[in-house]
Amino acid sequence: MAGSSEEGQVIGCHTIEAWNDQLKKGNDNNKLIVVDFTASWCGPCRFIAPFLAELAKKFPNVTFIKVDVDELKTVAQDWAVEAMPTFMFVKEGKIVGKVVGAKKEELQQTIEKHVAAASA
Repeated sequence: MAGSSEEGQVIGCHTIEAWNDQLKKGNDNNKLIVVDFTASWCGPCRFIAPFLAELAKKFPNVTFIKVDVDELKTVAQDWAVEAMPTFMFVKEGKIVGKVVGAKKEELQQTIEKHVAAASA
């Protein structure tokens, strides 16, 4: 399966430009985007990171983006992120879901729900 090297991995956005670029790319391709708002000092964020990487491999047609709230404060503020980790689900430029906390089950179920809806 050819494609970008980004398939099956979580893309870290460290600049506003990278963030806007990834968001636009996902929306242009009509993909589900899962945004992980995280922080280096956050224990639950570190706990869920390997699981998120597994999900990225399991759902190659979903774009996974990681945003460090300390690096991109304005993005976190724009998206009203108040706790870490917060996962936002974006489709066609709209927020279609949100999971707050390191909840593996809920995270996976929300992805599956939106992926199933897309392929229906």
